[in-house]
Amino acid sequence: MTNPVLAEVVRSGFVESVHRGALVVTGPEGSVRLALGDVVSPVYPRSSNKPLQAVGMLRAGLDFTGEDLALACASHSGEPGHVKRVLELLEAAGLREDDLACPPDFPLHVPSMRDAAEPRRVLMNCSGKHTAMLTTCVRAGWPVAGYSAPDHPLQQAIASCVAELTGEPIAHTGVDGCGAPLFAFSLTGLARAFGRIAGASEGPSAEVASAMRAHPWLVAGTGREDTALMSGVEGLVAKAGAEGVQAFALPDGFAVAMKMDDGAKRACAPLAVEALRYLGADVSGLAELGRPIVSGGGRAVSEIRVPQLR
Repeated sequence: MTNPVLAEVVRSGFVESVHRGALVVTGPEGSVRLALGDVVSPVYPRSSNKPLQAVGMLRAGLDFTGEDLALACASHSGEPGHVKRVLELLEAAGLREDDLACPPDFPLHVPSMRDAAEPRRVLMNCSGKHTAMLTTCVRAGWPVAGYSAPDHPLQQAIASCVAELTGEPIAHTGVDGCGAPLFAFSLTGLARAFGRIAGASEGPSAEVASAMRAHPWLVAGTGREDTALMSGVEGLVAKAGAEGVQAFALPDGFAVAMKMDDGAKRACAPLAVEALRYLGADVSGLAELGRPIVSGGGRAVSEIRVPQLR
């Protein structure tokens, strides 16, 4: 199945590039309300998995709340506020930075990148998730060593939770860029899981949704799309993933998941705004995300166009 064109990059009235991909909208009960392209074959959701993983960690004994739980769901920019809190959480659990299995990296935030003397594990955008994983092991009495291995009790508990939230078995387990297990399932399953998290009224899913809504900057950072989406739409829970993945859901349980075939993310933000408009959300605060410009000679010469969803 060839996925449809979901975005056109237009320069001076000429279509310069296109992005093909798939997008699905699910209702509160998890049924498909709109499908563009192949939304049933397994994909790697990449960091869009993080809210699902956080629910699994809470069920396994993690005691993070509020800001700390938002960091557990984050692909943070490595700004000083992110890094300071991750280090504090490690210390509170009796852990060290070297206990993190994520690789050393530089911050995503450019000014912070310039200030970094060298790559560090705590600067890596997934260090909040890994700190939460380590803390879960401490709370549950599981070994800290090898916590990122797929057969570790922590990862087995997370995998079981992910399968429950998505409503489908995990099709494949790989290794994410941060070294943690990466679960493959369909875009429909991803949207269904986000709808269940955002629509929950109590329990771990509701706790994750509440933390992300209350602390969107901690989930991403300055100038990042997830932060802008959650800051601009009341009650939204949003999490992007590498290779052109984006998922989000409203408090009523309606959810959207998308993936670009070429792995590019530039089409995701305008598509997200259009999908939110389709769902009846107020997107008046997302004008810049909804119509990204194409520049030439230091001025706007056109834009990235996405189809109107019906």
